[in-house]
Amino acid sequence: MKAIELFAGAGGLGLGVSRAGFTPIEVVEWDRWCCDTIRENRARGSDGVRHWPQPREADVRSLSFDGLAGIDLVTGGPPCQPFSLGGRHRAQHDHRDMWPEAVRVVRETQPSAFIFENVKGLTRETFAIYFSYIFLQLTYPEIVFRADETWLGHRARLEQHHTSSRSSGLSYRVLPPKVLNAANYGVPQKRARVFFVGFRSDLGVEWSFPRETHSRDALLWDQYRGGDYWDRHEIAKRHRLADEPAVRAAEAITVRPATLPWATTRDALIGLPDPELSPQAAHGFKDHRLQAGARSYQGHTGSPLDEPAKTLKAGVHGVPGGENMLRRSDGSVRYFTVRESARLQTFPDDYVFHGSWSETMRQLGNAVPVDLAHVVASSVREHLNRANAHAGRA
Repeated sequence: MKAIELFAGAGGLGLGVSRAGFTPIEVVEWDRWCCDTIRENRARGSDGVRHWPQPREADVRSLSFDGLAGIDLVTGGPPCQPFSLGGRHRAQHDHRDMWPEAVRVVRETQPSAFIFENVKGLTRETFAIYFSYIFLQLTYPEIVFRADETWLGHRARLEQHHTSSRSSGLSYRVLPPKVLNAANYGVPQKRARVFFVGFRSDLGVEWSFPRETHSRDALLWDQYRGGDYWDRHEIAKRHRLADEPAVRAAEAITVRPATLPWATTRDALIGLPDPELSPQAAHGFKDHRLQAGARSYQGHTGSPLDEPAKTLKAGVHGVPGGENMLRRSDGSVRYFTVRESARLQTFPDDYVFHGSWSETMRQLGNAVPVDLAHVVASSVREHLNRANAHAGRA
């Protein structure tokens, strides 16, 4: 199955899509550092990227996709600065809003399905009307914005079409977008992102978001009821952090959860020497160097070892805040290295990043966790396979 990857960034979403069995024939990204990252990993033969085409270093607005009609999948993370909690919250008034371009590519290529990802901030009540506007545009991409109307007027016209039950033209079954917490799918990071997934209506696909496979309750059971977690990490009893609220929460769980435990920061960093405590050993790992200057302050206390990490942030001008720190059991903190951050985003260890530390942290802070992308894309592929098999039988 063929795919188009828009707003590719450092390649997190695209890697997960490739692992799900899709082959990208177009990879588009305007940022040169991200393109350099993709180009180098492609040249190195990194898993999942070696068969990618050369990325097109261009603004999506300058490209036409008319010749790719009938593609299987379109994916991407339209730039999210207009919606992020750290941005200016201008939404539809922000020239960086690339949702209209995502809809245009769907209109031009008429894919069997699409997957678009964005920050949780998009679901804020402030953006509720625009959120529904995005949903309606993706549902009816052929009802285009007119030069003589406002976006609210366009939304009203889309809403009227939606309620009229007319079925002519290109349309998609778009499940109500859902915020997914990456930790609930095995990613060692509490990272909430909203996903828009749609299937072309004529395929008749009935789809729902993949079920959650991991949980906090299962981790608490593993840590404070069974103790398997500490034994697995060979942590002596005297060094096991007894977090009182967590212990009380664990005691309230009466039956062992059927889900798997959340993956923790300690789980993610297995095999990586601490670059501050063992700098010589850390030198043997690519992009695993200590970055000085970390400090803890109110609201920025870093990620504890024995929980999933806090959400990695791209930061202001690429300089991350306290969320991108590790907090040890003794309360001391340091910044995560690039390699540790890549582990938290579930990139493979052979994947390298171009640019300075702040630049690579920006790429990682904006990325989709590879494993989360793989879960969503695998489910989409499975349903497309069923639809194709049914069409073949018909």
